[in-house]
Amino acid sequence: MIFSQTARILVVDDFHPVFLESLNQAGIQTDYRPDFSPDTDLELLKPYNTIAVRSKLQFTAELMSALPQLACIARGGAGMDNIDEAYARQNNIVLLNAPEGNRDAVAEHTIGLLLGLSKQIHKSRQEVQSFVWDREGNRGWEIGGKTIGIYGFGNTGSSVAKKLSGFGANVIAYDKYQTIHSPFARQCSEAELLNTTDVISFHIPLTSETRNLIQTDLIQQMKDRVVLINTSRGGICRTADVWQGITSGKIKSFASDVLENENLMHLSAAEKDLYRSMMLSNQVIITPHVAGWSTESYERIASVLAHKIIEYTTKVKNI
Repeated sequence: MIFSQTARILVVDDFHPVFLESLNQAGIQTDYRPDFSPDTDLELLKPYNTIAVRSKLQFTAELMSALPQLACIARGGAGMDNIDEAYARQNNIVLLNAPEGNRDAVAEHTIGLLLGLSKQIHKSRQEVQSFVWDREGNRGWEIGGKTIGIYGFGNTGSSVAKKLSGFGANVIAYDKYQTIHSPFARQCSEAELLNTTDVISFHIPLTSETRNLIQTDLIQQMKDRVVLINTSRGGICRTADVWQGITSGKIKSFASDVLENENLMHLSAAEKDLYRSMMLSNQVIITPHVAGWSTESYERIASVLAHKIIEYTTKVKNI
């Protein structure tokens, strides 16, 4: 893959203004097309060395093979599940992302979901709205003294552990791909995390290895009455299996910022029935994939990604 001395970057999604400002100050030519449509504008991609995207475009092997100038894809976010990473690596296409940009936003949302479940905030709010004042029926439980497991200890998982440090919980963490050195969590095996924790929070990317990770077999290895939180990707979880775990009593409660199918206007009949049942349950909280989407993270992601692009283009020019 040959990268020209003059970087040409196409931006096909909405980014905070600091993104373009930083690139322009570095002398990088940037074409900003937030109105880009994958249905009609794919030909526009061909001349560019670098393409910056959030979630609008799926970089399949077929698409990347049709872009002979493509040397770098810059993803405005943490996950890379809209990119065929294996094909990119095989063809020396550099992949950049910005997990540092929204780790605190996701971590705070995770704590918010945990507090929502433990204090029954959503249930009691709805009851008060209907002029029901039920103190005993909304008795909560405390995070302090509980064992909380963090499954995946990258940028977000480590941030969650840090934010939990003031709650007096016993925090343990498992990560298949790294040794954990943290003052906020003790490293453990997957088996220990599943067997002993009162709460498990998942912070892993969606890959062929993690797809449908949370399913009946894994759930059966967990402690009875476990609380599950997923702020990663909907695809790591078989939602129907989680719901079965809730209805059977194995799972105490479940909070998720993501779903397997997040297009609620195009659900199958089975998906509608499943989601309707879950959303009517006081044991479930679902938010619309907003954990990492804060005012601050919007700017921080743009700044982090721009800095990485500048570093990359500078390095290439100096080769």
